[in-house]
Amino acid sequence: MSNIKPLDIALIGCGKMGSAMLKGWLDSKIIGRAFIIDPAGLPETFAEYAPNPVTAYKSVTAFADADIHADIFVMATKPQIMAEVCKQLAPVLPRTALIMSIAAGQTITNFEKAFGETQPIIRAMPNTPSAIGQGISVAVANPHATEDHKQQTTKLLEAIGMVEWMDDEDLLNAVTALSGSGPAYVFLLIETMAKAGVHCGLSEELATRLARQTVIGSANLAKAEPQAEASTLRQNVTSPGGTTEAALKVLMADDGIQKLFDKALTAAKDRGIELSS
Repeated sequence: MSNIKPLDIALIGCGKMGSAMLKGWLDSKIIGRAFIIDPAGLPETFAEYAPNPVTAYKSVTAFADADIHADIFVMATKPQIMAEVCKQLAPVLPRTALIMSIAAGQTITNFEKAFGETQPIIRAMPNTPSAIGQGISVAVANPHATEDHKQQTTKLLEAIGMVEWMDDEDLLNAVTALSGSGPAYVFLLIETMAKAGVHCGLSEELATRLARQTVIGSANLAKAEPQAEASTLRQNVTSPGGTTEAALKVLMADDGIQKLFDKALTAAKDRGIELSS
């Protein structure tokens, strides 16, 4: 895969997820040129890269008028406006160009209806740690995406973290609920732990530092011991009759954290299904 030429990318929509991915690609220097297509124009984050390798266009029409070639069109707009964006793009999209969508709930069938059943299409669900090369993405392809297309996609996604491929597109809604939205849950955990620390008498500043570094350090510990189950790492911290055990009895009660996460991920998964309809 090292012999694959640098790819020219058209990024349609440059919100938080699109920006995170583009930053990872630019920092890893694996893409040739990047063309941002977004009504907001060039984000300040990428001003240092303009006009080469990053150029911004405020509409699909402006991009088409520039008569520019892109190898991959990354669909990163909000799901609610994706249909209109596809309608604008369809007349100018090369039939051999790869579509890679990172939009929640937008199925391969949606894109085949917009661009034609023979258009190569890959759906991927990354997450925001991709901005620092620590993301994880899950991808699924339609039958018209070739092995070269899959290799190109793998190269892009490996530059921003880990990659998993799957065959069952229906499971991407569950993936979105777990890893796609997952960073928000972790950040909420930091907030919640810090607030609990304040409730126990700590200053807000100290509680926030302690909560943040505890989550960061624990994640790095899990990364450093990949063969260890999370339950084993948890048990390593838990002394019988100790303070950790007292807290875990609350968190692991029948109405505790597992029930909340089951409910939360189901809500996210169901919303993904709604967005696809």
